[in-house]
Amino acid sequence: MNTLQFKEAIAETIRAYNAKGWSPATSTNYSFKDEHDTIWVSRSGVDKANFQASDFITVDSNGTATGEFEGIQPSAETLIHCVLYELFPATKVILHSHGIYPVLLSTVCEHEVSFEGYEIQKGFAGQSTHEARVTLPIFDNDQDMARFKEVLIQHKSSLMNAAFIMRKHGVYAWGTSLFEAKRHLETVDYLCQCEWFVLNRPTPTQY
Repeated sequence: MNTLQFKEAIAETIRAYNAKGWSPATSTNYSFKDEHDTIWVSRSGVDKANFQASDFITVDSNGTATGEFEGIQPSAETLIHCVLYELFPATKVILHSHGIYPVLLSTVCEHEVSFEGYEIQKGFAGQSTHEARVTLPIFDNDQDMARFKEVLIQHKSSLMNAAFIMRKHGVYAWGTSLFEAKRHLETVDYLCQCEWFVLNRPTPTQY
């Protein structure tokens, strides 16, 4: 995809995720790297129901707006995108969701959430069987992005399934293409929904 195609395709995805309830109001943030490895990130304060291709701005590796966008406020969590591109250089797209089920699971799980036996686990790149155990880390939410960046660097080895959960916040997922990033994010949400219902299934005495 060229830059304009990326912008339009991700903007369409953002609007669709808003309609699913994953990106309410102005929340969540998204980014991609273009053919020149320039980082484009969603502008802060935009209603995701109306997000357009023109709502992406360029930033440097420190998350500061550049070029014609200098002075415009990028998403508050832009530094998360920057460090993920640094840690995983093959990444081209990063998506962020406030889907309810990962958020709910993060209230009852301590440091990670694991899935085993689900066919859709194969939605994660490198996973080829439902018989494996797939684990995603859960990190405490933090408004200090420089500090959170260090957390991600220190826990790189736990990020190999291309996603993590921020407690009571949401999910970040990434991939080498928009298709792969979407597959990872949607896989996380589906698995978290399944696990939440398993944890909260009625006991025999409730029938």
